[in-house]
Amino acid sequence: MKHRSVAAVIILSIITFGIYALVWFVKTKNEMNRVGANIPTAWWLIVPIGNIWWQWKYCEGVETVSRGKLSGAVSFLLIFLLSVIGMAIVQTTFNEVTDSPEIPKAQVV
Repeated sequence: MKHRSVAAVIILSIITFGIYALVWFVKTKNEMNRVGANIPTAWWLIVPIGNIWWQWKYCEGVETVSRGKLSGAVSFLLIFLLSVIGMAIVQTTFNEVTDSPEIPKAQVV
């Protein structure tokens, strides 16, 4: 996983009116899939109701990558209810995972 600034995730998401949030979802999804998560295509983000299912699958991937440090249900509630703040908390977990030596890093392709 790539180490990203939590402040940048918040500020860029607000400045771009949510466009960066979509970019963040896609980039982190790809990184999580490289280290063992199973998250479907991000095209589901633009499908009404389907995007809720996709966010659930994304959050299951968060639980897989973080090895249970942040559960899927908690990350779903954070992202679904708190939006940008929830994304910042999930990014903090990604940064901790990236800095942890026991979890494999994503392979750059």
